[in-house]
Amino acid sequence: MPLYRYKALNPRGEMLDGQMEAASDAEVVARLQEQGHLPVQAQLAGEAGGGRSWRSLLKPQAFDGERLVQFTQQLATLLGAGQPLDRALTILLDLPEDEKARHVIADVRDAVRGGAPLSSALERQHGLFSRLYVNMVRAGEAGGSLHETLQRLGEYLERSRALKGRVVNALIYPIILLLVVSAALLFLLGYVVPQFATMYESLDVALPWFTQGVLWLGLGVREGWPLLVAAPLLLLWWLDRKRRDPVFRDRLDHWLLQRRLVGPLLARLEAARLARTLGTLLRNGVPLLPALGIARNVLGNRALSDDVGKAAEDVKNGHGLSASLAKGKRFPRLALQMIQVGEESGALDAMLLKTADTFERETAQAMDRLLAALVPVITIALASVVGLVIVAVLVPLYDLTNALG
Repeated sequence: MPLYRYKALNPRGEMLDGQMEAASDAEVVARLQEQGHLPVQAQLAGEAGGGRSWRSLLKPQAFDGERLVQFTQQLATLLGAGQPLDRALTILLDLPEDEKARHVIADVRDAVRGGAPLSSALERQHGLFSRLYVNMVRAGEAGGSLHETLQRLGEYLERSRALKGRVVNALIYPIILLLVVSAALLFLLGYVVPQFATMYESLDVALPWFTQGVLWLGLGVREGWPLLVAAPLLLLWWLDRKRRDPVFRDRLDHWLLQRRLVGPLLARLEAARLARTLGTLLRNGVPLLPALGIARNVLGNRALSDDVGKAAEDVKNGHGLSASLAKGKRFPRLALQMIQVGEESGALDAMLLKTADTFERETAQAMDRLLAALVPVITIALASVVGLVIVAVLVPLYDLTNALG
C-alpha cells in the first residue's frame, strides 16, 4: 500500500505530523478520526516531501537509535521479571530525561490501562514505532510471549544500529580528511597564490603556462570564494530535494548497484538487513508474506526493495523465496543459496539469521578494506595537488634567483 503523510490535531490541540500506510487518503482520514484526531492534511509521502531530510537531524525523534533499544530491552526485562505491563510502563516513565519520550510512554501506558493491546498503543504514536516493531509486538501478544519477543526485538535493533554505526564510522575519517585538506588547498589558492601573482606581475617576468594557470585559479578562488562556499550548500539542497523524488531515487539506486566497487558492498549490506529482518519476524511467528511486506520497507535501496516486492508476489503464487529473489539478479548468490538451504531444511528463520551474521561480517571486512585503500588514495591525490600548486608558484622564483646569481 502507498505511504501517506498526514497532519492532524489531537484532542489536546497539538499538531501531529506522521506517516501511515493506507489504500487512499480517505482511509487515512477515517483512521485518524477513529483515533480521536482532527485530520488537517493527508497526501502521498512523495508529494508531501516524504522521507527524512538532513534537517530532521536537528530534530531527533522521541524514540530513535539507542533510546529505542534501551526502552525495548528495559521493558522486556521488567516483563520477564513478572511485572504487569502497565506497572512496567509506569516504571519506565521515570527513566527518560527527555520530556517528549516521557510523554510518549505516558500515552502508551494510558492506552494500555484503557484496555488497548500494546501493539495498538504503539501504533497510535504516529510513526514513532516502525511497522516492523509494531508487528513483532503484535505477534508476541498473539503467541503469549511478549517479553521474549521484546528481547529478540531489542537484539535486532541493537544489531541494526551497530551495523549502521559501523558504516558511518568507516566514512567519518575519509570525509574529515577530505574536508581538512580541501580547506588547506583553498587557503593556499585563495590567499598564498595571489600574493605570488602580485609579486610576479611587479617583476614582469615570463611565466610557464602551468604557473599562469595556477595563478589564474588562485585569483579566481580569491574573487569567487562566496560562490565556492555557496555551491556545495546548493548542491546538498538540490540532492536533498532530488532524493525524495521517486523517479530520481529509482534511477540512482539502480545506478549504484551497477558500480563495480559500491554495488557489491551495497548489495551485501542490504542482504544482511533483509535477512536479519525476515529471520527475526519469522522467528516471532509473523507469516512469510506479511514479513516480506515489512522487510521491504526496511531496505534503503529502492531497486532491491522492488525485487522483494516482486518476490512476495511470486511467493504468494506458490514459488520459493530464494527462487523468487533470484529473478531480480541483484542479491548476492551466497545469500540466495543459504535461503534455499533454509527452505529445504524447514529452518528458514534460523538460516536467515545465519545469513545476516555472514553478510554483516563480510560487510564489515569490505568496509575495512575499502577504508584502508581509500584513505591513502585521498591523501596521495590531495597531497599531489597541493604539491603541484607549490611547485607551480615556486619554480619561476627559483629560476629567477638562479638567473640573478
